[in-house]
Amino acid sequence: MTVYFILLVGILAVSSASILIKLCDAPSMVIASYRLTISSLVFVAMAGIKRVNPVSAFSQRDLLFAAASGLFLCLHFATWITSLNYTSVANSVVLVSTTPIFVAIGSLLFLKEKISKLQLLGISLTVIGGVVLGSEFSVDAQTSMFGNALALMGAVGGAGYFLLGRELRARIDTLDYVTVVYATTAVLMIVITSFFDVSFVGYTFEIYLLLILIALVPQVIGHTSFNWALKYVSATMVAVITLGEPIGASILAFFILDEKLTAFQMIGGMLILTGVAVAIRGESGRKIQAS
Repeated sequence: MTVYFILLVGILAVSSASILIKLCDAPSMVIASYRLTISSLVFVAMAGIKRVNPVSAFSQRDLLFAAASGLFLCLHFATWITSLNYTSVANSVVLVSTTPIFVAIGSLLFLKEKISKLQLLGISLTVIGGVVLGSEFSVDAQTSMFGNALALMGAVGGAGYFLLGRELRARIDTLDYVTVVYATTAVLMIVITSFFDVSFVGYTFEIYLLLILIALVPQVIGHTSFNWALKYVSATMVAVITLGEPIGASILAFFILDEKLTAFQMIGGMLILTGVAVAIRGESGRKIQAS
């Protein structure tokens, strides 16, 4: 059960992301660039302390896969973080959380991992719960529709990131994997952001503090927990469990951002939790060894 405890820690950590981003008065692409740059530097420093070269663990083919994983993660962050400027936290987090659908399809097509009936039921319940939880979708404004579309693109990026992570984590250590992938994503984010009329410097102390928190909590703790778990459970299972994020994010948005928490959102949250429990039961047939 260690793997599920680590995943729970990861969910609690990533639930803070959308709230911290909303509070951070900096351009979305700058936020994403800082998030990945700071987190990659943390792991580069750890590799330096351990005196290991993370790249040496990768074959040429694996490096290409890692670069692709970084590209998908870049797509995920660039579109999802930007979506928070155009739609509500609940809308954004719910739509980006359709990731399990794309992961399940990719697992069947590319990883040849079968999806059990219970897992399929769990995915269905979590997706339905997500739709119910986000039932306050605003469709009368172009900005909201644009934000929703960006969040959905973020789901596709997240799916590619999880699928490639599942493939690579079977033979590559967590520290080596996240160091290379986060660093790749950071470089891509900085290059893309440089084309926008935004600045990387000149912010207040409070903004820089928020940028550090966004890197350390949702990324270093949250995403790394997910990447660690990919060695022990399927990519579909990890993606399904991450759907606990909308629940945590919506609750935090209620208390911190004063965003309303409706009865539909509570019902949706219960459906998501039920779906996650069913999916975990469906995963129980797999051999899980974690220490």
